[in-house]
Parts: sequence; C-alpha cells; structure tokens
Amino acid sequence: MINEKYYKLKKEQEKIITRKNKELPTKNGLFSRYEFPVLTRDYVPLEWKYDLSKENNPYFIERLGINSTFNSGAILLNNEVCLVVRIEGTDRKSFFAVARSKNGIDNFRFDEYPILFDDLYKDEVDVYDMRLTKHSDGYIYGVFCSESHDDASRDLSAAIAEAGIVRSKDLIKWERLPNLKTLRSPQQRNVVLHPELIYGDYAFYTRPMSGFIDTGDGMGIGLGYCKDIMHPVVDEEKIIDERKFHTVYEAKNGAGATPIKTKKGWLHFAHGVRNTAAGLRYVLYVFMTDLKDPSKVIAKPSGYFLAPLGEERVGDVSNVVFTNGAVMLKDGTILVYYASSDTRLHVLKTSEDKMIDYCFNNPKDAYRSHDCVEQRIKLIKHNEELLKKE
Repeated sequence: MINEKYYKLKKEQEKIITRKNKELPTKNGLFSRYEFPVLTRDYVPLEWKYDLSKENNPYFIERLGINSTFNSGAILLNNEVCLVVRIEGTDRKSFFAVARSKNGIDNFRFDEYPILFDDLYKDEVDVYDMRLTKHSDGYIYGVFCSESHDDASRDLSAAIAEAGIVRSKDLIKWERLPNLKTLRSPQQRNVVLHPELIYGDYAFYTRPMSGFIDTGDGMGIGLGYCKDIMHPVVDEEKIIDERKFHTVYEAKNGAGATPIKTKKGWLHFAHGVRNTAAGLRYVLYVFMTDLKDPSKVIAKPSGYFLAPLGEERVGDVSNVVFTNGAVMLKDGTILVYYASSDTRLHVLKTSEDKMIDYCFNNPKDAYRSHDCVEQRIKLIKHNEELLKKE
C-alpha cells in the first residue's frame, strides 16, 4: 500500500514544477534574470528519495536524501532544452540526471532514472559538473570531473581529479570512454570539448593544475588536441586565456559552458575566482575566440559578466556563481544555466547580438586603477558632448 503522504508531497511538487517563471527587468541591458530557480532539490522525483510503501516506511522518511541540484551541462535536442544536472545526495556523492523543458525557462522534469554508465574506474569516488557537446562527429559528449582519493597521501581529503568522458546519441544510452590524459598536467578539472574538429583533431579546453585545489603553475585556460577520442591523450596545452594579477580571475579560471558559435566568433562563458577576506569568490566572465582558430582570443570585455546577487550568495558554498551549460535558440536567444552557491540552478536570458556587442564594444581590462579611471573619464566626456547636443 502506498503511503498517503506521497500523494500530498506529489501535489505540492507539481505546483513548484509547473509554476510560471517570470522574467525580471534587466538592470544592465545585457541579460535578464528570472524570478525562480529552474531546478532545486524539490524538483527531484519523490521516487528517488522515499520508499513509498506505507508498511516499510510508515513515517515517510527520506531513505536517500538530496542536498542540491546545480552545475548542469545543456544542449538542444528534439526541440527541448536538455540539462545533465549534477545532483548531490546527503551522502556528499554526486550523480547525473537528465532534465528536459520545452522552453528552457520552467517546467523542467527529470527522466525516469538517473544516468548510470559503465564502472570503468573502480577507484573513482565522485563524478560531477558535466559539460555537454553536440559534436560534428555526430555524438553528444559529456566531459566531467572524475575524482578519486590520492593514495600517495595520508590526508583523507587529498584527491586526484581527471576528466571523464562519456558519449551518447539520445541522452539515454551512454558509452563510457577512457579518461582524458594530459601528459604535462597531473590534474584536470573544468575540461570542455570543442564542438568541431580543429585541423582534424579533437580539441579540449583544459585547466592545467599542479594539485586538486591549487592551480600551482597552471596559468589559465588551455587548449590541447588529440587525434583519437577513443584513446584521448593531450600532450601540449597552449594557454589561451591567462590569469592576471588583481582581476576577477586572479586565483583561478576555468572553461564553463561549451563555446557557442556566433556570427563573429566562438563565445566562451568562463568562471573566475579571487580570494577575499570572506573566502573564494566565483563569478562568470566572457571572451570570444576566432572562428577558424579558437586558440586566438579576439575580444574580451573587462570585469565580470555575472556575480552572485541577493539570495544567490547563500548556500553550501557561499558567494559563488558557476556555469557549465548554455544554449542558443534558433532566434538568437541565448540561455545560460548557472548555479548559485553550489545549491540551486538558475537561468539568464541574453542574445547573440547583445553578446557580440558586449564582447567587442565594452572596454578591455586596463589592469591599473589609473588607466581604468581614464577609461571612465573618456566615457563621461563622451556623454557630456551628447547631452550638450540635446
């Protein structure tokens, strides 16, 4: 017999899933936020958390609890926005599940089961933050962080991060491929597969790291090539977006969503990290690379694109926004899926034309306060002249 509490919670959940997500007025002319997150732990199917039997579970206690839903890859497939969501249980283990929506703004619903792929690496303890790439070779690839304990250390928190790879045709059946090997970097997180072959090779955006947390001498976002996706090995990683002193990406930076092909270049959403008295602060920034040579940055506006605001600043890991998924619709609308404070998933709306304008017409980072003031004075004087003419 089904516990009657199931039906009550099911009704409450349906109200959350089906509520209309209202677009909020833009404050910067570039993008709009939305009133509600697109996914929270309350969206996860009840059948994944409870034993529904009244006999086995008379108090209707969660048997397998959910802590958060965040950091999701995104693609368009069969006229739907499909997210591969990072779901973290109360046991701290993350897993992946597909959620789909017709409009990409609300009514996201999970598939019947979470994703289970081949268990190739028996020392793999956790998986998270999958980037999705619809590749020109016909497959959908998922590149994610594969985490295991560093057995060379007696520290229980010492970990090794590699880039795991899976592929699919339909987001239902998945094939596990070998983990990416970067010969000159001992650890990798935030790896993204480029959507097209470059010079006949598969191209990966990487972040060379000396350790699990510290970047060490890894100076930014790299680009490396491999010939065989079934045996993915990258030798040299060319740094294409370097970390800089006293910027929003001083401490760390990393590739975010899979690059979007626009009329003017490849649009990259990346995350930048800096240290503060309150701890690490994660923001998003953008840059554009050349359509023919993605290793060449052709536009990069200064500062951050998105920072945590209001309630977004509160959660498991406070003062963080992070993206690993964005899509561009047929009409040029761009939807960016970003998580706040490792807790919930939001969406913002912008457009191809707005992002091109932003990338090419906003000033570059001048890197010095004196020069930044000169930039601002130049803008003020320009506006004064316009106002005089009015």
